[in-house]
Amino acid sequence: MPVAALLVAAGKGLRAGGGEPKQYRLVNGRPVLAHALLPFLADPSIGRIGVVIGDGDEGRYADAVAGLDSSRLSAPTLGGTTRQESVRRGLLALSRQGFEGIVLVHDAARPFVSPAQIAAAVGRLGGSELAAIPALPVTDTVKRTDASGHVAETPPRDQLVSVQTPQAFRFGPLLKAHEAAQAAQLHGFTDDAALMEWAGHPVATFPGDPANIKLTHAEDFLRAASRSGKVLVTRVGTGYDVHAFGPGDHVWLGGIRIGHDHGVVAHSDGDVALHALTDALLGALADGDIGTHFPPSDPQWRGAASARFLAFAADRVRERGGRIDHLDLTIVCEAPKVGPHRDAIRAEIAAVAGVPVGKVAIKATTSERMGFTGRREGLAALATATIRLPEEE
Repeated sequence: MPVAALLVAAGKGLRAGGGEPKQYRLVNGRPVLAHALLPFLADPSIGRIGVVIGDGDEGRYADAVAGLDSSRLSAPTLGGTTRQESVRRGLLALSRQGFEGIVLVHDAARPFVSPAQIAAAVGRLGGSELAAIPALPVTDTVKRTDASGHVAETPPRDQLVSVQTPQAFRFGPLLKAHEAAQAAQLHGFTDDAALMEWAGHPVATFPGDPANIKLTHAEDFLRAASRSGKVLVTRVGTGYDVHAFGPGDHVWLGGIRIGHDHGVVAHSDGDVALHALTDALLGALADGDIGTHFPPSDPQWRGAASARFLAFAADRVRERGGRIDHLDLTIVCEAPKVGPHRDAIRAEIAAVAGVPVGKVAIKATTSERMGFTGRREGLAALATATIRLPEEE
């Protein structure tokens, strides 16, 4: 029986951080979507492979599949606002190609599906089975709560499973179930097995794979990076920046505009705090400095918001499979006073770097009227960044 695979990659996936959909973030140098596609591309029993992507992600998709064997890849299908609608659109695309047979529906956020899982999914649809899903025993006790947050029921644990993808279906019944749900304006199904249940079809199970994890949160990407066998090691970088005062009525510190009787002389917005933090992250990565990536001789950075520089450096950490553990900043100036703005600065830095605010520390001090800062000629910042990266060979 012909077999097709449909990978769902249309979600925004921003809970994992990184500033872009998680299916396009890099794990060990390769986009998550590419990792997810490879086992299906390597299976000769799968005749065609479709991918459902988000509107506006065409460029990201093209970059993710560049270099892969595209002979069985159909043109990507644009998804909808829900997973259910995205799958329906992907099925309709297969239908327009005249497909009939078995379809494997897989979440692109599961990059570690094994060839054995794919074979088990197809093999379980023997005889009269219309649907089969991989299932894992639940090891924790599960409670059902009511609207007030009180426990309403404790289901027997031996009757509960958690489910994964790929889920296998006979194509015709699955498409009909999707169309029926669409006609009934039912849009709350979180997986295709639930939709088949609603349509009255029995759903079989087969053993899942604990290694077939779904990437949802930032910690999941650390687990994914560790699958390469590389240990995450701690790296520390430092940064320093200084700017002289000049004409103006404000300064930028940590992405916050603070009124002052002077401005600063700078090519960009002159935010010494974000410049120092950017250099600290780049130093921990051994990846040059802020001038390497954003040279002051380049006119495109004239007056640029320094948040762009910090976001760039933070993304470089994540692209290497790492995480930011802590950002520590000291601002040195006689004025303006930093204390009243401390909380706003911490929140802004945390948002730009994509870390919890509890991982950002800010201190302010003067130089006791000594030196250029003591003479109120300018201000300075010192920063330390602590990150973890996969160990290099």
